[in-house]
Amino acid sequence: MGLGGCIILIAVGAILTFATDWDMQGANLDLVGVIFMIVGLIGVATFSSIARRRRVVVPPATPVVDDTTRTRTRDGYSDGYGV
Repeated sequence: MGLGGCIILIAVGAILTFATDWDMQGANLDLVGVIFMIVGLIGVATFSSIARRRRVVVPPATPVVDDTTRTRTRDGYSDGYGV
């Protein structure tokens, strides 16, 4: 169940709990609505924790500089001192 499904569960639960005054024999709609809202909140919490784990940013590996391949010339300007 995705984030949208969890939000729909919360909305349906709130509607059943707060916006209806139906009386069904054998079922308490207020309790069913509260259960829907709790399940929706648990789903949102689970979804957000899973999404947070997926978004871990791994820094790129630093490139290894091999100094042996660079040619060193002593032209007087390459080392920055002009000597």
